[in-house]
Amino acid sequence: MSKALERIYNGLIKENPTFVLTLGMCPTLAVTTSAINGAGMGLSTMVVLILSNVFISLLRKIIPDKVRIPAFIVIIASFVTIVQLLLQGYVPSLYDSLGIYIPLIVVNCIILGRAEAYAYSNPVIPSLFDGLGMGLGFTVALTLIGACRELLGAGQLFGYQILGADNVFYQAGSLRPLAMFLGEYTNISIFIMAPGAFFVLAFIIAAMNRIRRSAAKKGKRIAPASDCTGCMGKNCAECAGGLKDDTSIQKQDETPVQRNVNTSSQEQNGASVQDGAAQDTENGEGESAT
Repeated sequence: MSKALERIYNGLIKENPTFVLTLGMCPTLAVTTSAINGAGMGLSTMVVLILSNVFISLLRKIIPDKVRIPAFIVIIASFVTIVQLLLQGYVPSLYDSLGIYIPLIVVNCIILGRAEAYAYSNPVIPSLFDGLGMGLGFTVALTLIGACRELLGAGQLFGYQILGADNVFYQAGSLRPLAMFLGEYTNISIFIMAPGAFFVLAFIIAAMNRIRRSAAKKGKRIAPASDCTGCMGKNCAECAGGLKDDTSIQKQDETPVQRNVNTSSQEQNGASVQDGAAQDTENGEGESAT
């Protein structure tokens, strides 16, 4: 049970896919014009993430290693199609709002990265909670960004008017002074436009970095800052699973000819060191005999 809670905690706080690993930026910036859109996209991704993690973990000993990525994509695409049809049938308004970003869940870095980095090498139950934790972290991040943008840009929250004229507080007579105060708010429309997503995301990440640095000064360690920014220079699997050490990356980037050259040069260096040591020993014995 402790390991399951640890996976959920990692997904929510320590390895949050949006605020720490900065993965899945395309839907994060595109669909978070409102809190309901962010929550809908996050929950849809979480369902696909949980199901794909479970099935990949179940089939990890059957899927050949050489074709694991195509197999992952087929499994993920199957669940995305199911989620897309369910949204189209039962929540058509949300389906129309999310649009093309629902089928694009297939190529989301978070899902493919967790399949490669965790589900393919771990049992079913931990993989399920890993998908749940990452999905919750993604959902919370998108809902928070969408809520900030909707509140500042339209004065609303989940469709309810909170700021500006005719806000919901006018309905309660005891809250009339608060309603009049909030009624003076003027919407900042840029927050529901494309640049608003970058502004809100930047402010939230900056606040998290400030909290992390303050905790580090007190000797606490909340979450390590990600060395991978949006999968630049690395594939998604390495982003989600953590960067490898420099030596292993260098060995992977080397061609077979370079490995042979490096190995032979290391052997020559070792032989020269041994010859030098032997010569020093002979010189020392000659001096002592003299």
